[in-house]
Amino acid sequence: MGYYLTTAIAYPNGAIHIGHAYEYIAADTIARFKRLDNHEVFFATGTDEHGLKMLQAANKLGITPKELADDNAKNFRDTQLALGSTFDRFIRTTDEDHYEASKAIWRKLEEAGDIYLDTYAGWYSVRDEAFYTEDETEVVDGVRLSKETRTEVTWTEEESYFFRLSKYQDKLLELYKAHPEFIGPDSRRNEIASFVASGLKDLSVSRTTFDWGVPVPGNEKHVMYVWIDALTNYLTAAGYPDDQERLTKWWPADVHIIGKDIIRFHSVYWPAFLMSAGIELPKRVHAHGFLFNSGEKMSKSVGNVVDPIDLVDAFGLDTLRFFLFREFSYGHDGSYTKDSIITRKNSDLANEYGNLAQRSLSMIAKNCDAQVPQPGTLTEADEALLALARAVPDTARRHVDTQALHLYVEACWKVLSEANRYFSAQEPWKLKKTDPDRMATVLWVTIEVVRIISILIQPVMPESAGKILDLLGVPAGDGEAGAKILPTATETGSGAEAMGSVSANASIGVAAGAAYASAALAPNVAEAATGGLAAADVDPRSFAAVEFPLEPGTPLPKPEPVFPKYVEETE
Repeated sequence: MGYYLTTAIAYPNGAIHIGHAYEYIAADTIARFKRLDNHEVFFATGTDEHGLKMLQAANKLGITPKELADDNAKNFRDTQLALGSTFDRFIRTTDEDHYEASKAIWRKLEEAGDIYLDTYAGWYSVRDEAFYTEDETEVVDGVRLSKETRTEVTWTEEESYFFRLSKYQDKLLELYKAHPEFIGPDSRRNEIASFVASGLKDLSVSRTTFDWGVPVPGNEKHVMYVWIDALTNYLTAAGYPDDQERLTKWWPADVHIIGKDIIRFHSVYWPAFLMSAGIELPKRVHAHGFLFNSGEKMSKSVGNVVDPIDLVDAFGLDTLRFFLFREFSYGHDGSYTKDSIITRKNSDLANEYGNLAQRSLSMIAKNCDAQVPQPGTLTEADEALLALARAVPDTARRHVDTQALHLYVEACWKVLSEANRYFSAQEPWKLKKTDPDRMATVLWVTIEVVRIISILIQPVMPESAGKILDLLGVPAGDGEAGAKILPTATETGSGAEAMGSVSANASIGVAAGAAYASAALAPNVAEAATGGLAAADVDPRSFAAVEFPLEPGTPLPKPEPVFPKYVEETE
């Protein structure tokens, strides 16, 4: 099964910040999840390098826009990799194939009769790369601002090509009604439907006052309005217009992951462009909220902009990745502090997850010959906990398919909380004296639940979950925590740019070494291992492996802590 997702492409006119990281890590989590769930994934991201603000930023530095784009695009790409992002294509709007795709869709809009030449006069925001009507602006302290984004606008008059956006008002409203899943979360859809219903005006789609952009076919004194150019990147990555085999395989996109500040461009302009061009619409656009630093919006002038790599250095990459979806409802705004990160690291990771694994594995090392213990007949409490864990994959799939990443993580943590209660109630440290066989069963149930949750949480915490699985004796397999396609998925093509250490062009053999011999388990445990797949055919860390329990007698390495508590350094 194929799955195509994208992030928004970032303006490389400044430094990367935690808001970018939020989006990249979310998209990567979804990509890893889908790969581990036996989907062939294509994950595209990149940089949006044209437009007036790129030109202005370059002029201030005394360099060309292309030089600025080259430097900053590399920074964005490298930072994504440092955040664990496993993208397949890092597209740049200065790529040659993207120029051709942008020109191709422009011609389609012309052929549909939806492009005409006129003169534009109105308020333009350089920062937003957007035009606003008079009633969409207001004057504050002598400066005219966009009411929506609070960015400064300037009066602009020039010859411009226009797109007949007004023609698509009713079609867009029909889209939102017939396919409410097209925009997520629901609150965003309601905002956009209200905006469209209030009336759409034709859209200026070219500029003549600067030349840093894709030239308009047939009239190169115009360059394309940046949003036609930028939005078309999603098609470029999928093979548009010439690679029909690739385009058929990947388009329409399953989801565009974006910030709420650009929802209008993606859910109004983009579908209208595609309708005009006769191209199928993406299945979903999901807009996440903003992150605030101690309740304040991050701003260069305030001096509270946070480099995500600084947070990684302070707390660890997996801690940051986990925190973003455990602390905030994905799709809504959130505020964080250093203390809130520390609290999550110490309570949720060190205590509920790491300590549960450490305590149970330490008991096994001392009392079960450092091997996966042999369980006896399961009690009602055992069965209830195992059933709770085995139900998480379907719950997680539902949440990931609607980008409710916080609910996916919450579902995993509910099981870990229940497992901690179970472990405390069963008191295996007492059972080792009174009923060693029962102790072995309790320990087996505990680490089996930890195994299931560790497999499922890999997309969020690839390295840490992998270390836990190592301690549980689970073979590494081939999926690399969802960084690569799984053995049963078809090979993924990379697009115009093959990226090292990601899933592009990955050729994976059938997993070996998953020797889960269910016959060695008690009958009611072995039932969980039956089904259509054989253990040897399943990557042992894929979601399919949830069905194959830990094999008693498997040697285990010496336990070691995976989530040390954060301790503030003192002088």
